[in-house]
Order: sequence, then C-alpha cells, then structure tokens
Amino acid sequence: MKIGISTCLLGIQCRYDGQHSKDKFVYDELSKHFEFRSFCPEGQIYPTPREAIRQVRINGELIIRTTNTKKDVTKEIVDVSKSLVDSISEDELCGYILKSKSPTCGMARVKIYPDGEGQSENVGVGVFAKELMEKFPLLPIEEEGRLSDPWLKENFLMQVFAYKDIFEFMKTQPTFGELVDFHTSYKYLIYSKSHKSYKELGQIVANHEKKTLEEVLALYKQRFLEAIALKGRTSNTYNVLMHIFGYFKKYITKDEKEEILTSLEEFKQHIIPLVAVIKIIKIYVKRFNIEYLERQKFLTPYPKEMALRSKVEAFK
Repeated sequence: MKIGISTCLLGIQCRYDGQHSKDKFVYDELSKHFEFRSFCPEGQIYPTPREAIRQVRINGELIIRTTNTKKDVTKEIVDVSKSLVDSISEDELCGYILKSKSPTCGMARVKIYPDGEGQSENVGVGVFAKELMEKFPLLPIEEEGRLSDPWLKENFLMQVFAYKDIFEFMKTQPTFGELVDFHTSYKYLIYSKSHKSYKELGQIVANHEKKTLEEVLALYKQRFLEAIALKGRTSNTYNVLMHIFGYFKKYITKDEKEEILTSLEEFKQHIIPLVAVIKIIKIYVKRFNIEYLERQKFLTPYPKEMALRSKVEAFK
C-alpha cells in the first residue's frame, strides 16, 4: 500500500534550513505497513539550505515570497505544486500525510503575513496541500501533528484501509452479487460513521430504480468514499456493538449477557477502550460460528498490530 508524505517527515534534510522534521510515528510505525511516496514542492525547485518562504497578503491578494529578499515566487511554487499533484493518479495512493504549518504543505492554520507591520494570522492553506485536496477531495489526508490525537489517528487509518479496499474492489469489475458481498462486509463500519450513509448505501445496492451496473458502481463508490471520510463517534459505535450483541444474546447465559452489556456501557462512558470490547465479542462470534459477523470489517478494519483501538481517547 502506498501513502503520500511530505519528504521532511521521513528524516530527509530538505527543509529551507537544511534540517528535517522526522516524525517518529510515521517513520517507526507506519513504515511497517506502507510504502511511502514522498513529495517536497520547495525542494523540487530550490537547493537546501535556502531562503525561507511565507504566504503574504498584499492588497487582498495572497502571494508567496522569500523572507529576506522579498522575492515573489508565487508562480514557481504554484506551478511545481500543480505538476506534482497532476503526477498522482486517483488510485495510486491510499492516503497522504502533510507537514503541518508549512506554506506549501500545511492543510490548515498556515501563517499568512501582512505586507509590513502587523500580526500574522493562522488561517492559510499550503499551496501544494490546496491543490492536492481540490483534486482528490475524498483522499484520506492528515497532518503529522494531528496524528498525535488517538481519535484522529484511528479515523484516518481506518479511512486509509477502506479507501484502498474500494479501489481494489472496483478494479475487479465486480458483478451485482459481488457488490452485495462487499457492502455486507462494510455495513457496520459504515454504520459507525453515519446511520444516514448506512441507509443510503443500502438503497444504492438494492437498486430499486433498476440502474445499470456501471451506474450503481459509480454511485456506490462515491457515496462509500464520502461515508468513510466521516469521523466515527462513540454513540454510533455503541449502537453497532449493540446490534452485534443481538446476534448471540439468546445463546448465552444471564451472567454472560451482563458481562457484555457492562463492557459496552464502560466503553460508552470512556472507561475502557474499544479493543477490550471487541476481544470479548470475537470470542462469542467464534464460539457460535457467526459467519456474517466474522466478515465484518468493523471488527478488524486494519492490522491489529497498529493497536489504534487500545486507547480510550480513540473515540469521542
């Protein structure tokens, strides 16, 4: 699986000051699961070290210029950013991690300076990041700094793996029956994102309007990508867990029911992490050989070694 990344986050000395911004989580953990394709718009056209650049607002117009010589380099930065984004195909990457606060790669809160005296405002978007998000609005994209938040990290990586799945699935030129199977495996993961999306995707698969296979697949792919881009919530996840519990509650003892329901409530109250509940559920899924649940991506959306559900803070 390929994931795009700002070059400096890999420990490569490409920043304007000759340094890097090596990110421990990216370098030590994500490198075990992904192949990186790195991008550095500034490094494509300027040597390292070099004069720093910043976004400046002059008479309402936003330009990019160097900090010391005040040279306007807007065209060069915009051109190289467009060129790099154009070199990426829709299904080449399954996600992207950007360098925060960078005038080229920051996805939000980039400093915009006034022309002269005055305070900067953290309201800008990096030039390359803007091009990337406009061309691929549903590509999973995050900044390295935000991935220190367990909730954002879990949502981002869940989206990355689902994004890869839908593109790989569509490449197989699936039949209606295979679409039903794919959708079935993602039902509860989608439900954990949005009940509205859950119902909408189900209606697309049901195809009551008798659309062609090509139309259904195109619409399903679009709505699926929109759904997985949503952030999961504790309340939705709790509802999914209750639905899953319903599959085997009639087969277990009163004490076992109480144990599971207590665990679900403790998850809802942010006392225990989701992984603790999932482990209990998987025991009963295996015990009663519930094939429908064994297929659910919700229970194993990414490699367990990532341990993304092991923190209470991973859900809000």
